[in-house]
Amino acid sequence: MEFNGFSEKTLEFLESIRQNNNKEWFEAHKDEYTNLILEPSRAFVEEMGEHLMALEPTINFAPKINQSLFRIYRDTRRMGANKLPIKHRIGIIFWQGRAKRLQSSSFYLHFSPDELFVAVGVRWFEKPMLDAYREYIKDDSKREKLAEILETITAKGYSIIEKGYKRYPRGFDKEMENVELSLYKGMATYKTLNPHLIEDGEKFIDTLYKIYEDMLPLQQFMYEVSLRVKDE
Repeated sequence: MEFNGFSEKTLEFLESIRQNNNKEWFEAHKDEYTNLILEPSRAFVEEMGEHLMALEPTINFAPKINQSLFRIYRDTRRMGANKLPIKHRIGIIFWQGRAKRLQSSSFYLHFSPDELFVAVGVRWFEKPMLDAYREYIKDDSKREKLAEILETITAKGYSIIEKGYKRYPRGFDKEMENVELSLYKGMATYKTLNPHLIEDGEKFIDTLYKIYEDMLPLQQFMYEVSLRVKDE
């Protein structure tokens, strides 16, 4: 299936989910979900994935649920989880490495009626990835390299996720250059755009490619970190 963009009705449908967030309503509108979200998402993954292979030939992608696509139903069983059963935000991921897709350095995006969010990196660390990240940036040259990458990326107008910790972890102290990099709970850069961009297939692909190309140095750095994750 050729990707020509999402329908002009796609964001309206996601807003309808937000206003009618229950399984009964969603089941009655399952065909709209398939036509407006699922099928064009599959086509997008195929086309965008082929483009991303020009940046990273080993990138992983597959137009399937629980691979590049996320389930539309939310897991409400987790403590503190959003209890609304249906997601009105559609996420798509292209990941690099053998680790779990959310713990691998990845090209990520989601769209909703409110925004198109585009990101690269790992947005939050589970313990194995956190340990690998901290161990990797104990090296002064690696911290310097990461600091330079982030400076270049922010100079191009992109944002970096906020730090998550206030105290330096073991092995780091305030006298170290770029020690603030040890305070992150994840390491990713992002940009928010007008969600209606998804409706113009060619412009959508071209815009994402340029953004991901700009963000590529962080993708590559975090992939190097992921290679050092120890098996649990």
